[in-house]
Amino acid sequence: MTHIRFYVLKSNQLQARLTLACKLIEKAYSQQLKTYIHTDNAAMSLQLDDLLWTYNDFSFMPHELAPSANKDTLILIGHDYEPLEHCDYLINLSATMPAFFARFERFAEILDQNEAILHAGRKRYQFYRDRGYTLDYHILN
Repeated sequence: MTHIRFYVLKSNQLQARLTLACKLIEKAYSQQLKTYIHTDNAAMSLQLDDLLWTYNDFSFMPHELAPSANKDTLILIGHDYEPLEHCDYLINLSATMPAFFARFERFAEILDQNEAILHAGRKRYQFYRDRGYTLDYHILN
């Protein structure tokens, strides 16, 4: 069963959510986990794509925007795409629940203090809890 971790930031800025996503992606990449990052739209996907190229001067995380013909890509970013191949880790930056989340072993929900993001995240937390998923909840600075 999918293990779900909620990360709640004290900030209300999208940039903080994207930066946390980069940290989680970097950790997943170091563990060679096939990771899909689900965003709200093309603009957010491109913003994360740009940030991953500049996030850390000392590490390189090759990634692509979905869909990608390269099956060896460990990090894939998309907003209107459902990965069909096996993936280990899903990171949700979207305000909505990815319908395909249960196919992943690990799943991270990243929330901030934006009222719409927080409210939608609370509804998803309740949905997952009511269905018996293992949940962790972390409040971060």
